[in-house]
Amino acid sequence: MPITELLTRNATYFKDDIALVEINPEVQNIPHVTWREFSLIESDRGGAFRKQLTWGEFDVEANRFANLLLSRGIKKGEKVAILLMNCIEWLPIYFGILKAGAVAVPLNFRYTADEIKYCLEQSDSDFLVFGPEFIGRVEEIHDRVQRLRDCFYVGDSTPTFADNYEKMISYCSSHAPSIYISDDDDGAIYFSSGTTGFPKAILHAHRSLVHSAEVEQAHHHQSRDDIFLCIPPLYHTGAKMHWFGSLHSASKAVLLRGVSPEWIIRTVSEERCTIVWLLVPWAQDILDAIDSGKIDIDSYELSQWRLMHIGAQPVPPTLIKRWKAVFPHHDYDTNYGLSESIGPGCVHLGIENTHKVGAIGIAGHNWEVRIVDENRNTITDGVGELAVKGPGVMKCYYKDTKATDEVLDNEGWLYTGDMAERDSDGFIYLVDRKKDVIITGGENIYPVQIEDFIRSNNAVKDVAVIGLPDHRLGEIAAAIIEVKEDAELSEQDVNDFCMDLPRYKRPRKVIFAKVPRNPTGKIEKPVLRKIYCGESVVAQQNEIDMNELK
Repeated sequence: MPITELLTRNATYFKDDIALVEINPEVQNIPHVTWREFSLIESDRGGAFRKQLTWGEFDVEANRFANLLLSRGIKKGEKVAILLMNCIEWLPIYFGILKAGAVAVPLNFRYTADEIKYCLEQSDSDFLVFGPEFIGRVEEIHDRVQRLRDCFYVGDSTPTFADNYEKMISYCSSHAPSIYISDDDDGAIYFSSGTTGFPKAILHAHRSLVHSAEVEQAHHHQSRDDIFLCIPPLYHTGAKMHWFGSLHSASKAVLLRGVSPEWIIRTVSEERCTIVWLLVPWAQDILDAIDSGKIDIDSYELSQWRLMHIGAQPVPPTLIKRWKAVFPHHDYDTNYGLSESIGPGCVHLGIENTHKVGAIGIAGHNWEVRIVDENRNTITDGVGELAVKGPGVMKCYYKDTKATDEVLDNEGWLYTGDMAERDSDGFIYLVDRKKDVIITGGENIYPVQIEDFIRSNNAVKDVAVIGLPDHRLGEIAAAIIEVKEDAELSEQDVNDFCMDLPRYKRPRKVIFAKVPRNPTGKIEKPVLRKIYCGESVVAQQNEIDMNELK
């Protein structure tokens, strides 16, 4: 069945139940008003502090947008791009596109004007829906994208080159259009995060979308009593597919616009959230705020919060041990996935396996996994490339047969580019990205292993390890370290701390700087390589006493 049928079902049986809530912390400092009264107060941005939609309203808004697209001549399989910050309109727009038989194309809100143009052209997008944050960027390129027919604007003060979304859908029928959609029909194009190069357009069928909903519900046992707090950007498969668990279970979700620790904890308390998906930096920030006294968790109602899970990046075991010390009643899960496998869940730890923290887990619901050598033969011992197979694997990289053939074989195995190994119990541990492996003096170094070790230092907030060119060893490991706000750490402190590592794994250079991460929490190593692999850095490396590198 297509993913749209789950929305239709929820609107039929749970019409008046709350489906979505948007919390916008930008509207603050209005005295003597409770949160729920904020829904009656208009901000200077034109939106309410707290908005909500029932399943019935959600479905009607999706139907209206589908009918608007059809009135503009959209045909089955044509593409509609979404360029919005998280907001309550986001998901009804997404489902309106699907109900029209079209393909949704979510875009990264960090994209520059030229990147937006590239993605619109690469995906063959015919329409674009965008918000106020992107007026300048869209204005710069909208008339240079030959295929683009219409732009719809979500917000006040509509620019002259676009139609107002709210106004346009108000004229459209609230009834679902009669468009037949099959499991195999194209559903969405997601762009890769771009941490290893320019983003690729990843095409998924409705079958993949439905599978992701089933996986999320199966892994986290979501029921209609659960309330999911969604913080990461909806353009990414991670946040979207975790929310699909709420769609599958017909339960409420809260969209929080902001990532400050205080607002996360406050939203969990006020909205009675039971499930929260965090990225590693956000979890660290919450614990730091609690440790420093900025957050007093006894002042909040958090007893209903049952599950905290993390994905999108390797998770330091020390972080989870620290989290469980503060929140001992929480279940915990690690989710591994990639956009090519419809986001999280092809491998997951499982809430019953907290004793294996550090592993990404075992094959997810209805997924198969294996580890292969450089010839793609299955291996049972040692480090190899992780491959996955299941109903959530992408159809292809859109308009890129060569790139598709490099990662997807005829049997449906997707080769992830992640290096992994199994322990004696069958649990998979992520070693590193294949492209991030550092080769120094003929030895393979996996940066994630060094990063996990350095993160166990209480003064370290974040760390990234990259390879720097070296004329003798080929590459050396450099650690870019972000120190906690109230902590002190010197290069000698780091060197002393790393004496417990094997000699060849010890960082040969320590750099104190902020660690850049993309909106899904992944370290932007290409950015770091661009900064630190320039000529000046290479020259500095050549001055190092080579005897110290032996």
